[in-house]
Amino acid sequence: MRPLFHPALEDIRPEAILYALSDPERAAIFAWLSGAGCGRTCSALGQLGERVIPKSSLSNHFKVLRESGLILSERQGIEMRNQTRCAELDERFPGLIKAILTAYGELPGQPKAD
Repeated sequence: MRPLFHPALEDIRPEAILYALSDPERAAIFAWLSGAGCGRTCSALGQLGERVIPKSSLSNHFKVLRESGLILSERQGIEMRNQTRCAELDERFPGLIKAILTAYGELPGQPKAD
């Protein structure tokens, strides 16, 4: 099995974060993970809103989030557990993640505006 790539905190670039969260589906996935408090599996997110996400697309979304430095992924048997790096990222780029998620209206722990 190939090892997963996770950039070191000092190697994370703001443009990579902006690119990863420029896709509304990835931003929603990241917000979902941010509100989890603990790691979640990829398979736990088979549907985003009313849209079912194909496994191949979901896998690619998690890869982009991981390689941009937004999440950490760990294999546990046949599952992949994912968690955000919000605390680390907020130290490096204060307020960036919160501002992006707020712009989407998907700040974890707050109700969505209709």
